[in-house]
Amino acid sequence: MKVLVIGGGAREHALCRSLSQDPAVTELHCAPGNAGIAQVATVHPVDQLDGAAVAALARLLTADLVVVGPEAPLVAGVADAVRAIGIPVFGPSGQAAQLEGSKAFAKDVMAGANVPTARSYVCTTVAEAAEALDAFGAPYVVKDDGLAAGKGVVVTSDRAEALAHAASCERVVIEEYLDGPEVSLFAITDGVTVLPLQPAQDFKRALDGDEGPNTGGMGAYSPLPWAPEGLVEEVLETVLQPTVDELRRRGTPFSGLLYAGLALTSRGTRVIEFNARFGDPETQVVLARLRTPLAAVLHASATGTLELLEPLRWDDGAAVTVVIASEGYPADPRTGDPIEGLAEADAADGTAYVLHAGTRLDGTGQVLSAGGRVLSVTATGTDLAEARGRAYDALALISLKGGQHRTDIALKAAG
Repeated sequence: MKVLVIGGGAREHALCRSLSQDPAVTELHCAPGNAGIAQVATVHPVDQLDGAAVAALARLLTADLVVVGPEAPLVAGVADAVRAIGIPVFGPSGQAAQLEGSKAFAKDVMAGANVPTARSYVCTTVAEAAEALDAFGAPYVVKDDGLAAGKGVVVTSDRAEALAHAASCERVVIEEYLDGPEVSLFAITDGVTVLPLQPAQDFKRALDGDEGPNTGGMGAYSPLPWAPEGLVEEVLETVLQPTVDELRRRGTPFSGLLYAGLALTSRGTRVIEFNARFGDPETQVVLARLRTPLAAVLHASATGTLELLEPLRWDDGAAVTVVIASEGYPADPRTGDPIEGLAEADAADGTAYVLHAGTRLDGTGQVLSAGGRVLSVTATGTDLAEARGRAYDALALISLKGGQHRTDIALKAAG
């Protein structure tokens, strides 16, 4: 199978790493890729938002499967352009990707599917936003209706801050605050069959102790030893399957990766949000534990044959990933700094490895920082404590001027 992955972050590096280890994959390509992905796949310069350009590249490579990683190309309809030339695509149509592209659309689908979620108001004026904030009270949850690369959500007890965020967006969804721990649960679907993966937890705040601004995610771990028994089955039954069924009923079938961000509240499990693609950094730990070869699973989603697949096999151990971000992230990330120690951080036995997020090569082959989140240092172990220790040991070998990371990823869960 020839596979083309679209994207250039740590999520795509994790996908490419898994695909490169799959004996069924004879050729692996990625566009645009990054410095790390270039070590396991042939990279191609392409505008990942240009459906015609992506489709032309897929045709040129005679790809058997195209995997669209990020949300922006999905919402832009890139999967539709590739499907139109007859090549199987892992990823939803532009219309179905509105499940992530519009918080208001997602709320409407959840209402139709009777999926448990936070009560909410959709607001288009500051006056409406002010009224909604007062109706729910603090803490305030304000979400930009559109895509904001994981940074469009403000959760604060400061009403002025909440109102200012609402005023800066064209349309916002204001919700009641959901208490309880958060869980990320991915499911692969072909529009009918839904195959849940293992749950993970990510860390959204920039600083230790969940302090600081919201980010795209500073680390993650899997499994969740504290998760209630039967959680995956419950979410499949009450959230994932009803959502897929509702989208099909509406004539916008969803195939690809359905990601449910969940809060385990005192009143039961509630959906915080949906995403239409693998989450970053949770993908890094979920794929680290997946033992079933990945290409056949993604191809089955793209070709409507998931029901024929054997049950997925998982490693019994644990995985932890820690993000190294550049100085100034998330507000004003500095780029262009050399990164040292990458080869040393990759363990010979594969128990620790570095996935690139925002990196590029200069003319001499030196790896430089090229984004806010620069690297995801990932490790596996028999339990969370071992995986966590290996991740931080590997991270200590890497140097990036002004680089920042959290020191408490999976700390509580590792016990």
